[in-house]
Amino acid sequence: MTPEDVRRIALELPAATEKSHFGKPDFRVRDRVFATLPEDGNAVVKLTRDQQEMMCAAEPAVFRPVDGGWGKQGWTLVMLAVADEKTLRSVLVTVWRNTAPATLRKAFDLAGGGNRIDVGQRN
Repeated sequence: MTPEDVRRIALELPAATEKSHFGKPDFRVRDRVFATLPEDGNAVVKLTRDQQEMMCAAEPAVFRPVDGGWGKQGWTLVMLAVADEKTLRSVLVTVWRNTAPATLRKAFDLAGGGNRIDVGQRN
């Protein structure tokens, strides 16, 4: 997968926008960041700590916590070179759902967009 794939999938999600975070492209819902694109060709997503632990254990070649304090807050590196589209789409839907307000999540689900393979979804 590539940064362009991240951009395409992220911007398909309701109310998702692209802006800039610390000079790097990011993706937001209602002005809250759910993913970023650092310059290294990977992606960074905001999982809950439980989701991060599960994803990193299940697919250590694809996911790892970012270094330092950000990683302890759930920010997780996605190795795009080894991620497949199903995994990338699933994690982007998950982090979008973690960030989106409940009314937007409900509308997404009612429209048939709810991805039931989301990992450890937060209510």
